[in-house]
Formats: sequence, structure tokens, C-alpha cells
Amino acid sequence: MSDARRKIYERLKGNPKNVRFETLCKAAVAFGFEFKGGKGSHRIFIRRGVRELLNFQSVKGKAKPYQVRQFLNVVEKYKLLEDNQNA
Repeated sequence: MSDARRKIYERLKGNPKNVRFETLCKAAVAFGFEFKGGKGSHRIFIRRGVRELLNFQSVKGKAKPYQVRQFLNVVEKYKLLEDNQNA
């Protein structure tokens, strides 16, 4: 699983401006986040042990680049690439 997460992470980091909304949501799940709800074009993800919640918004099927960067920052801050446990 760690190799798959690293690939996802590198792909998102390489081009945060061109990420499909569904790809970002699937990435959050792959890193152990749980879909907690949302309204309209927003989806909220949480993870035990992570103080921040992730709020993603779809704009014409794409994720907002700053939200992709926020996700990447949370992955780095909590060292989720090194985390071997699943959600």
C-alpha cells in the first residue's frame, strides 16, 4: 500500500493544478481518510489522529489547486507516507 500511496502523492505533487476532483477524493481514502459528508459540490474527509479536516470542492470536475496542496501538506505534516496502518 505504501508504494501505491507514494505514487498518488508524487502524481498530485507534480501537478496540483490539474487534478480531477474524484482523483483527490480517492487519494484521501487511500491515505486513510473517511468520507464524512458534504453538501453540493463539497466533500469533507476526516482521519483519526489528524486535527485538520479536508474540505474538497469540485469545480467543473476538477479539484481546486489550493485544496490539493492542503492535502499534500497534511500528508507531509502527519507523515502519512510512512504510516503503515489502514483507516
